[in-house]
Amino acid sequence: MLRIHFTDVDLARTRLASAPDPLFEIAASLHRFQSRRGRWAYAGWYRDSRVRLREAGLERALRSILLPLYPRAAYFPDFLTPVDAVEGLDAGLESILATPPKRVVAEMATLDRIVGAPAWAGQLAGRETRKEFAGVLRAYYNAVVVPHKEHVRARIEGERAARCRGLLDGGVEGMLAGLGPMLRWRPPVLEVAYPRQAADRDLHLNGRGLTLAPSYFNWGEPVAFADPGLPPVVWYSLLHEPEARSLSEEPGRSLTHLLGRARAIALHAAAGGATTGEIARAAGVSASAASRHATVLRDAGLTTTVRNGPSVLHTLTPTGASVLRAALADVEGGPGR
Repeated sequence: MLRIHFTDVDLARTRLASAPDPLFEIAASLHRFQSRRGRWAYAGWYRDSRVRLREAGLERALRSILLPLYPRAAYFPDFLTPVDAVEGLDAGLESILATPPKRVVAEMATLDRIVGAPAWAGQLAGRETRKEFAGVLRAYYNAVVVPHKEHVRARIEGERAARCRGLLDGGVEGMLAGLGPMLRWRPPVLEVAYPRQAADRDLHLNGRGLTLAPSYFNWGEPVAFADPGLPPVVWYSLLHEPEARSLSEEPGRSLTHLLGRARAIALHAAAGGATTGEIARAAGVSASAASRHATVLRDAGLTTTVRNGPSVLHTLTPTGASVLRAALADVEGGPGR
C-alpha cells in the first residue's frame, strides 16, 4: 500500500489532470499486452491494435524494445512518463530527450535489479539513441492510441465530470472520497492500493500538492512515481463496462433510434453531465425509460457513462457534442455553441 500524507496546503494544491497523459497511456496500453486481466474491457481495442501493429511493421519493436522497458511489474523507469506529458505527446517526448544521462543510467540499473533490463538499455543514456526510441514511441502511439483517441478522451472527460461533482458537493476531500475502490480517503491520508509484490511506503507531499490523472488503459492498481522527489502524481483506473460491440460495426442501426423528444432532451442534459434520475426528470419519463434512452445514446457513441458513487453520470462524447451543436444551430439559425 502507498500512503499519501496531506497537509491543508496539499489539499489546496490537489488537482485533476486536464487531459489524458499520452505517455502514460502508452505505458498502460503496453501492460494490456502483458496480461489477460481486464481483457474483456479492451477486447475491441486489443484485436484492432494487433492488426495495426502488424500493418505498421511494429511487431518486432513491440517485442524487443517496448515490452522490455515497460514491464507489468513493480517497477518501470520514471523518466518514461514525465509529468509534463499531459501537455501533449510532443512535450512528453521532449522531456524524455532532456532527461540527464545520469538519471537514465540510474533508473535502468533499478529496472535491471528489480525486473531485469534488456542488454542494450544503457544505450538510452545517449541522446541519439533516445531520439530513435522517441520515434518508436510516436509510431506506436499513432498505431494503437490515436485511432481510439476520441473514445479515450470521452471516457476521461466523463470521469472528470464525476469528480467535479464530488468537488462541488464536498470540496477537495469530497473529490478524494469518490475516487473508487483502489483509493481510500482516510483524512489526512490517501491510501492507494499497490501490487502485492510492492513494499508498503509513505509519501509525504510537504506542500507540493498532488496531481490525479485518470487513465483509460490502466487496469487495477493505481501507479505513482518510484522516486518520492519527483512531482507527486497518481494515475488511476477508470471503471470500465463491457463493450457490447465496436462502434464501427453497426453505426446506422443505433443512430436511427435517436429520433424523438425524450432522447433529444437526454442528449441536451448530458451536455452538463446528468445522472439517470436527472434525465428522467428533465424528459418527464420514468427512471427505467431514461436508462433505456441513455443506453441508446451511449451505444451510438454520443454519450459516455461513468459511475459516481451509487449513481451513474452521463456526459457527451466529442461526437455527441457535435450533434448537439448542429441541432442548436438549426434551431437558432446560426452556429451552435
